[in-house]
Amino acid sequence: MGSVETAIGAVPRVGPQLSSVDRLGAFKARWGVGRMDYMVDPGLYALGQPDQRAPVLVTANYKLSFDALRSQLPDTPAWILALDTRGINVWCAAGKGTFGTDELVGRIGAAQLDQVVQHRQVVVPQLGAPGVTAFEVKARAGFRVRFGPVHARDLAAYLDAGMKATAAMRLKRFPVTERTVLIPVELVSALRTVLPIAVVLGALAGLGSEGFLHNLRAHGLPLAAALVSGLLAGAVATPALLPWLPGRAFALKGMWPGLILASLLVLVAQPPLVGVLSALEPAAWFLFAAAISSYLAMNFTGSSTYTSLSGVRREMRVAVPLQLGAVAVAALLWIAGRVLA
Repeated sequence: MGSVETAIGAVPRVGPQLSSVDRLGAFKARWGVGRMDYMVDPGLYALGQPDQRAPVLVTANYKLSFDALRSQLPDTPAWILALDTRGINVWCAAGKGTFGTDELVGRIGAAQLDQVVQHRQVVVPQLGAPGVTAFEVKARAGFRVRFGPVHARDLAAYLDAGMKATAAMRLKRFPVTERTVLIPVELVSALRTVLPIAVVLGALAGLGSEGFLHNLRAHGLPLAAALVSGLLAGAVATPALLPWLPGRAFALKGMWPGLILASLLVLVAQPPLVGVLSALEPAAWFLFAAAISSYLAMNFTGSSTYTSLSGVRREMRVAVPLQLGAVAVAALLWIAGRVLA
């Protein structure tokens, strides 16, 4: 929307209204289409017509984060300082270090912020706090860091209150709406891996003396269904049902939907079990579904309020070897079931 003239020259100007192009871009990013390229150039932007006294709001250059910020301030002129987080949101980038002290200090200097505003403070999202050391920013850049509310929707009230946050503004929840909005991108990402594997293994299962179509129907399709069941359990059912699933670790929570869907698969696809050999393939389905679901469930740890970085690393050290072991055992059981039956 043009630019705003300042002591350092013209600064790009943006408005609070989101266009149809913005909304389409957000929808595509939610479904993983162009997700890693959905970003704005890092640097300083003018929201509305800010003056030298307007607040400086720091955000990530991930366009969903940038748009979430500007769209919540329809009547508040402000300066937006977008850090180079490689197109990652504030919370995840803070954990990875790209939304951090060095980047903030460098971006303040590059934007010549001391010549744009009279005051010496920047408002950083509370979820960016893990990456930002406030006293270092003050010592190196001369700007005081004020940690704003968790949600952009509370920014206007926070600024009106003299940059004072209420207890409610400091509380981060992980409700069903925030959990389910993450499903599409996780589902699409997992489908790219699981679906080709399911197709290939399902086709290989069709090989045998009983005929391709018979083997495909009796052995290939149930195996493919087990893999897809694990995908749906981990990427869809787990985030939707998260608070009610037993266990604290995400890997454990994710295992239960996988086992439940595998049980339904056995009831539908498996004839009555006779002897040990006839149980080998269903056992493989259980392990495949549970392992895949458990692994995919861990993708949501970085979006939740239930885990810490150290906790995630500790969980992965224990869970990933078990998940890989379950897949290996499942593969052996399935091969044995096909060869020996």
